[in-house]
Amino acid sequence: MTSEARSRPQTAYVWVWLPGADRPVVAGRVDQRADRLIFGYGTSYQRREDAVSIYEPELPLRAGSIEPPAGFNVANCLLDAAPDSWGRRVITSRLLGRSAGNDDTGELSDLTYLLNAGSNRIGALDFQESAAEYVPRGDDSASLEDLAEASALIQAGETVPADLQEALTAGSSVGGARPKALLEDGTRPLIAKFSSLTDTYPIVRGEFLAMRMAAHCGLTVAPVELSSAHGKDVLLVDRFDRVPGTSQRRAVVSALTILGIPELSPYEASYANLAQIIRERFSDPQTTLRELFSRITFNILCGNTDDHARNHAAFWDGHMLTLTPAYDICPYLRGGGEATQAMLIGPSGDEFRFSQVAGCVQRAPVYGLDRAEAREIVEAQLAAIAVRWDEVSDEAHLTQAERTMFARVFPHPYALEDFR
Repeated sequence: MTSEARSRPQTAYVWVWLPGADRPVVAGRVDQRADRLIFGYGTSYQRREDAVSIYEPELPLRAGSIEPPAGFNVANCLLDAAPDSWGRRVITSRLLGRSAGNDDTGELSDLTYLLNAGSNRIGALDFQESAAEYVPRGDDSASLEDLAEASALIQAGETVPADLQEALTAGSSVGGARPKALLEDGTRPLIAKFSSLTDTYPIVRGEFLAMRMAAHCGLTVAPVELSSAHGKDVLLVDRFDRVPGTSQRRAVVSALTILGIPELSPYEASYANLAQIIRERFSDPQTTLRELFSRITFNILCGNTDDHARNHAAFWDGHMLTLTPAYDICPYLRGGGEATQAMLIGPSGDEFRFSQVAGCVQRAPVYGLDRAEAREIVEAQLAAIAVRWDEVSDEAHLTQAERTMFARVFPHPYALEDFR
């Protein structure tokens, strides 16, 4: 492929792992038209008895071209399989020979990123140049030490050796801004989340602390393990989008996609709107609503204000949605005073997004709970945090000074105002 073709491709074929399948099939094709990507299902795919839509209502299974919704350049369910800022840095480094820094340079198109990201991406989609031959990209057999070294080179804007480029490419489609990669521990697929060169406090250990504590608080959470490489912390997160012991993949869509919100308008996202969709389109809506409310209050209690709509997701089986385990909960240190969550908590016309559990309890009926039930959830979380604090802090290898530091936001006094 020429340099121009690599940076400005015009077509890609969308391959999908259907539910229960060990191998992908071609679902359709995306074409670049001006600044938009137009999708169409293949005729042979539409004839399959087991065919399902990539995601409804965005890409319903029907004949003809399907344009992105108004205000979108690409269907969100396709972007869910695209690299975020870290993956774009990796791909920019490989294709252009330098780092793009923290921001996308704009020199590469969305289709370029889709075609050059690792094939072992989140969910059940991949993008290929061919409709006839599936050629996976990226090598996830590298060691944790090699991956840590390669991620440090990318962060520093230095050249990554060719033997490590494929390893980083494998994880380039995993979302988020922080450095990460994919690896296998036997048959256990993992996401490795590395420390950043710009970290001013132990963010990786803080995320481990929050994820482990969330599990103790009764939330459904992806299992995590704390490791290290080159003397730096690494968080290992079990992948929930793979079926253990098989080559099967589970389709995943973000809350941004479920809510139908453009990538550039994340602050329009609303937990209350998500709750309404849960009632209409999710399996076991009552249990799911309780889990969603519990995640909102735990995010507030642990100081995670980065709970944006791409940090929530659901499995899609072609018919119904099912909430995935929580996978990105990290305390953010801050001083005193007011704080807000990334998503609105109140219903339409109520702009409440403050990081206070009392306000959540007042709005409990939005989530299918009465206020007494909501208060019990918060009280149980506070009790679990108090009881498990020393145990989980030990697991996180926190020093006494670090425990004191995280305790200032876990929970922050502002979170409990008017609650007790």
